[in-house]
Amino acid sequence: MPPLAVPRKPAQPSAPAAPDPQALNAGAPPQDGAAAERAAHTADLAHRTEEAVAAQLEHGAAALNQAASLSPLAPLSVPVFRMLWLTWVAANTCMWMNDVAAAWLMTTLTTSPILVALVQSASTLPVFLLGLPSGALADILDRRRYFIATQFWVAAVAVVLAVAIAAGGMTAPLLLALTFANGIGLAMRWPVFAAIVPELVSRPQLPAALALNGVAMNASRIMGPLLAGAIIASAGSAWVFVLNAALSLVAAFTIMRWKRVHTPSPLGRERLASAMRVGVQFVRQSPRMRAVLWRISIFFLHATALLALLPLLAKGLEGGGAGTFTLLLASMGAGAITAAMFLPRLRQAMARDVLVIRGTALQAAATGVMAVAPNVYVAVPAMFVGGMAWITTANSLSVSAQLALPNWVRARGMSIYQMAIMGSTALGAAVWGQVATWSNVHVSLGIAAVTGVLAMLLVQRLVADRSMEEDLSPSRAFKVPVADAPPGTGPVVVTIEYFIDPARATEFRAVMQESRRSRLRQGALDWQLLHDISRPARYVERIEDESWTEHLRRFDRVTASDVALRERKLAFHVGDAPPVVTRWAVE
Repeated sequence: MPPLAVPRKPAQPSAPAAPDPQALNAGAPPQDGAAAERAAHTADLAHRTEEAVAAQLEHGAAALNQAASLSPLAPLSVPVFRMLWLTWVAANTCMWMNDVAAAWLMTTLTTSPILVALVQSASTLPVFLLGLPSGALADILDRRRYFIATQFWVAAVAVVLAVAIAAGGMTAPLLLALTFANGIGLAMRWPVFAAIVPELVSRPQLPAALALNGVAMNASRIMGPLLAGAIIASAGSAWVFVLNAALSLVAAFTIMRWKRVHTPSPLGRERLASAMRVGVQFVRQSPRMRAVLWRISIFFLHATALLALLPLLAKGLEGGGAGTFTLLLASMGAGAITAAMFLPRLRQAMARDVLVIRGTALQAAATGVMAVAPNVYVAVPAMFVGGMAWITTANSLSVSAQLALPNWVRARGMSIYQMAIMGSTALGAAVWGQVATWSNVHVSLGIAAVTGVLAMLLVQRLVADRSMEEDLSPSRAFKVPVADAPPGTGPVVVTIEYFIDPARATEFRAVMQESRRSRLRQGALDWQLLHDISRPARYVERIEDESWTEHLRRFDRVTASDVALRERKLAFHVGDAPPVVTRWAVE
């Protein structure tokens, strides 16, 4: 493997020396002692006054910013966020309308329970199967155009559904296929919207923006089924899909008003397979993301028992029926919307882990009450509290996920987060449904409530998120290498040679494990730390990249946290010369 180049790390420029007051005044006319003293006193007084005014203005601005960030509606003051949020409300309303209309339409086409149940599977399965590819596409393509394309896709499917119904050609298999196609649009849409939200609002407003997204989901959960039911009763199922198509087109044209400038990478687009690999690799090497995924999976695995068994609970209540089921769903949505208004204050009062465990406990309590509720007078408040706990926990974990992801991999990371939710929801529904089959609905809910709290406590203990929040803002501190003759498509190996005081070897190895996680999160194929047997002070860090282009991409992914890590590694290096960096082409 011949070396490509042997660039050396340039010496860090020393900090500029403080200006010499005598030198600054060298060209000033001479002054007597009293005059100089008066001038110095006046300058000092002016300087202190200026500092006091600046501090007061800074304090006032900070207070205003804090008050603004604590407002649950603050993100809606951002015009672009407000526009896209209203679009998101419309898109989610269409989703719920489609689910209700498709489920009802299937009951008119067949009496088979399995085909009726498969409507829900056809709607949600694409989100699980296509989550990672859609997240990768949202990271490597223009997010604005990609978002528009998903809306046109959903509109086209709705038009085909309406035409098939009007022409009398709808069948159960065709309905399942078109429901699956609509689910593809949903799967492609969610990661891109999750990725663009941090672009639209400031960091202090991000939790409130995510809470508003939860409000949009829960408000549409109420509006969608009610609107679909009214249209089906008055005009027929076909008109639900006509309205879906119209709203989706309006949403697409609204997104076109967003003047987002896409800056393509000079290295070209990532290959889809490579982008997916890097996304999974980033999540695996991020302790914060792993902790979030464990928590969200445990929460939905147990919390989904209430929603999965809610139709049976509603039917078993005194005077229960379809109307009772709708009322309970609406109560849960109303609780979620109400809690979203108080989330900024809750986040200020409690740490995220505390919010998660208390939200889990409150949701478990609501599930336990529903297990023994005799009538709607008990069930409705329980569902209201359950909705409050649901959005509190989910929002806290969603904020943690967003803050653990840099922008270049955000859509991929959030798609994996969504896959964890969908997978644990599907598994939870099956598990608690089977437990209810073996025993009864009330026992199943009771077990889910108790085990949910215990499992979350266990995960909080075993998968503790003890790492500090990293500064993931992009940095250009690392100089991009230039090769006279760039290699072809083969792998590239980079070696960095350190000389370490043997007495500090243990500390150095610990820091190098952080370097391993950093390199792999950036997309490296492999990482090794080599120790010279004959020269105990010599260590070689070896990083392998997929290609020269992928090696250069890692420089675009450097964050402020990576720069701080480099300085920590260099602090261990002894010797006059900096560590030697060599790049090799694998032939």
